[in-house]
Order: sequence, then structure tokens, then C-alpha cells
Amino acid sequence: MAAKRRTKRPAAPREDLSKPSKWRLQHGPVGEPVREADPETGLPVVHRRTVDTLGQMLANDTITQEMHDAGAVFRRQFRVAALDQLRAMPLLRLPGGSGDRLTERRAKARAEVADAVTALGGFDSAAGSIVWHVVGLEHSVREWAQRQGWGGRSVGHAQAQGMLVAALGVLAVVYGLAPRQRVA
Repeated sequence: MAAKRRTKRPAAPREDLSKPSKWRLQHGPVGEPVREADPETGLPVVHRRTVDTLGQMLANDTITQEMHDAGAVFRRQFRVAALDQLRAMPLLRLPGGSGDRLTERRAKARAEVADAVTALGGFDSAAGSIVWHVVGLEHSVREWAQRQGWGGRSVGHAQAQGMLVAALGVLAVVYGLAPRQRVA
């Protein structure tokens, strides 16, 4: 019997780890690499920041800097209030523990988020809903328009983006980042 001759397969090309993966690039743009020193070790590290919805809208001149800053303030309060859906598992579990404790800082942030959404017309309004989902939960405008919408009905992407721009304008005034203008 003659032995079968094995042919060499070409090695699969290795992925360049200094660049974002194909999977990451299909989920939105990634910023240029930024070299910084790690605060703990002092070693140089490279960070790539993803461009979020507010960043894209600011880059396209769809919103002003004050609107972007108002969205950033709301997002920061939302994160401190721990209102996002994803929660980390505690590393140390105490028997008989009740789970999350509501700290004073978290309670204050929740009140500030509630005040901001109330200023937008409440949780059931279009402005309150889009800010909650797009800015707070960081969903895309298109996803909110198709899945959530307003009043249970889907909304066109252009109309949803207009709603977000208007809501960010109101938030900028609420947070004192933009002057309140009088209507003649």
C-alpha cells in the first residue's frame, strides 16, 4: 500500500492585534489610537475609543457642543444611578445579603435623572423615551425608532434623530449649559 502524501496547508493569516477586529469594525466606527501611560504601572498603553451616537452627531454638526455636553451629563448621571440593564456579579457574596444597596450618591443621581426626564415631558413622552434609551442605555437612534418608537408605533429614523436633537436642546437649557431663549 502506498502512503498518502499530505499536502501542507497554508497557515491561516494571523489577526493584527494592534488594529480593531473585523467584528468590532462592523459595529460602528473606532477612533484613532491614543497612547497613554497606565496610571497604575506607568507602562505605555494604546486606547481606541469607539465613536458614540452623540460623538457622531457632534462631528456631523447635527448638535451643538452644549447639547453634546448635556447628553454627557445625563449619561454620567444615568451610570451613577445604576439604571442600566447590565449589572456586574458581586465577587463576594454574603449569606442573607439583600443585594444592591442604594447609596446616597446613587439615590441623588436617580433623582437628578428623574428630574431631567420630567423636564423633557416625562417617561412616556417622545423626548423622555429617546433620551432614556439612546443617551442612557446607549441604544442607537435607529434601534429606538424601530423597536421602541413612541406610543408603541415605530418612528422614521430622521424623525427620531430630530426628536433626539430637540430633547438634547431642552437638556442643555435644564442643565444650564445653554441660555434660555425667549419666544417673541
